[in-house]
Amino acid sequence: MLVGYAATSVNNNPLCTAPSDIISRMDRKDLRDLLDIGTVRHYKKGELIFRAGDLGDNIHLLRRGRAKIYQISTLGRQVILWFCFPGEIFGLAEMATGARRVVNAQACENTDTVCVARQHFRSYIECHAKAASLVTEILSCRLRVSSDTLVNLIDDHAMIRIIKLILRLGTCYGARVDDEVHLNVRMTHQEIADMVGATRQTVTMILNQLKRDGLLGINNHQIHIKKRDRLCKMAQSVC
Repeated sequence: MLVGYAATSVNNNPLCTAPSDIISRMDRKDLRDLLDIGTVRHYKKGELIFRAGDLGDNIHLLRRGRAKIYQISTLGRQVILWFCFPGEIFGLAEMATGARRVVNAQACENTDTVCVARQHFRSYIECHAKAASLVTEILSCRLRVSSDTLVNLIDDHAMIRIIKLILRLGTCYGARVDDEVHLNVRMTHQEIADMVGATRQTVTMILNQLKRDGLLGINNHQIHIKKRDRLCKMAQSVC
């Protein structure tokens, strides 16, 4: 989510889940072998880990901090595709071909990664079947989430897009506390806006409304889902 953000699923419905902490899911020997072929890199808050146009010649395993994966629209707006948390892997899209990056990865806070050269990672995958299966699952789920997000942008009202995002984050990075689901993720209103295609003002208004209605609690940018079943019904979700 790993070291700090263990992913605790609050729902087993595959439509609502996505891979998160690959470190905790890997065989211990497989993990040691992967770390042995990598190099630790440090990034300060705001520093680019890679940018669109760079050669895709390595992958990154996030050990500490948080990174956002985003693109810049033709209008110059930042569109956040997803966030990576400790234990997650990114930079996989170019693994097969080594083509140039089409997305940017930026450290949201002081961040450490284990960087593995593409050719070494490909050799590793060929010799570690369980790890290869996890990587395939990650790529598959990210494609699914991206497809769902595209459809949501076309079909859904901003409130529904925000609710669906919160439910997905709750599934990936949520922990049950009594009757609530606490998201082990802190996000600004602007970051949420950049993920759902809305303005920061719209996000603030909708979150405040959901809070007034008793569906959410928000403390220091951390969201608590109070009425998950009601949110699912509002999103017309099967989760």
